[in-house]
Amino acid sequence: MGRMGGIPHVACCHWRIRRLTLLEDLTPQPEDPILAMMDRFRNDPRADKIDLGIGIYRNSDGITPVMRAVKLAEHQLLNQQSSKSYTSLSGDPAFVHALATLVLSDKADLSCIAGAGTVGGTGAIRQGLDLIRLARPDATVHIPDPSWPNHKAIIQAVGLTCETYRYFDAQTGALDMEGLVCDLRDVPKDDVVLLHGCCHNPTGADPNSQRWGDIIQALQASGATVVIDFAYLGLGDGLDEDAAATRRILRDIPETIIAISCSKNFGLYRDRAGAVLVNAKTPEHAKIVQGNLSTLNRLAYSFPADHGAKVAEMILNDAELRAEWINELAEMRNRINDLRKTLANALLAQSNSERFALLGAPRGMFSRLNATPDQIKPLREDHGIYLIGDGRMNIAGLSLDDIPRLARAIATVCV
Repeated sequence: MGRMGGIPHVACCHWRIRRLTLLEDLTPQPEDPILAMMDRFRNDPRADKIDLGIGIYRNSDGITPVMRAVKLAEHQLLNQQSSKSYTSLSGDPAFVHALATLVLSDKADLSCIAGAGTVGGTGAIRQGLDLIRLARPDATVHIPDPSWPNHKAIIQAVGLTCETYRYFDAQTGALDMEGLVCDLRDVPKDDVVLLHGCCHNPTGADPNSQRWGDIIQALQASGATVVIDFAYLGLGDGLDEDAAATRRILRDIPETIIAISCSKNFGLYRDRAGAVLVNAKTPEHAKIVQGNLSTLNRLAYSFPADHGAKVAEMILNDAELRAEWINELAEMRNRINDLRKTLANALLAQSNSERFALLGAPRGMFSRLNATPDQIKPLREDHGIYLIGDGRMNIAGLSLDDIPRLARAIATVCV
């Protein structure tokens, strides 16, 4: 054995303490409640199980259909498209413009609007929040209580702080307008307020026109920047009706970010078509914002997917396709509203109580059942009815045949 200064020479690797590899430092992530519930539902062998969890529309046959206008547009696209080359970092400008005019109206002045195509509505929220982080990394984003769970997760993932403001009173099943307005008025000027444009997820409880006026006044008093999550346009009361509050906000609030999804209203769930719009203060500033949106896309996925975006753009810019889409959207909206009213009436008959009456009032795909986790568990285990722990129900996933059994189960368990 060799010696170095009288000390036996031993291969240095024998002295090393084993280090973890880089990825061994990862820790388990919290389980997503919606995805976990999907797995439980899928593995449930009962034939009469009911899925009220994942937010997708189903027709009377229990199928999430490809919309008629989408099929027609895709057929045209197949025959007409001559290239699959890249569009631009911000996506197809025609798609972004079509969504901007849909939300803001075809008479709106778009000179101060910057926009980019994104990977669905979730991508639009992410890019909007990343834009905020670039401008003000110490900003706090205030979201309604309750809100879509992914809002908080994305806010924290981009490195921003998340707080909540009062929105819904679970005991009354209605908006907490006094708390809502009070909290929004106190939001610091340099912070951000996230609003649901329509069809609030998870409660379906939306402000009426007068209450939107009160909300806008509170936002003006605070001076905060507004982010609007627009995932369900057209599924509440109609396209123009659902967009009315957002149009008022853009008129009265100097800086607004809008995240738009085409998943629900175009049925383009797996095609991940969406866009982020930013209402800047001046046309010159809009150009700077546009450059930042392009850079964010470049860093995230370079070019956003185009197939679903192109289909939506074709529908919006073709009179016949647009009319077909609007008619089918109305059919979906009316069916959801009919299901909600039928369920509320069935619960009244089963419980002989007005306790569930407000379930018939919300708009959009969701309503929130006033139930505890200890009540939701037997609904799932004993009755095969799957909804997440906060009581959110996807009304759009029901069939008329489900409602009598669902009403009996709720009336039995939620006493």
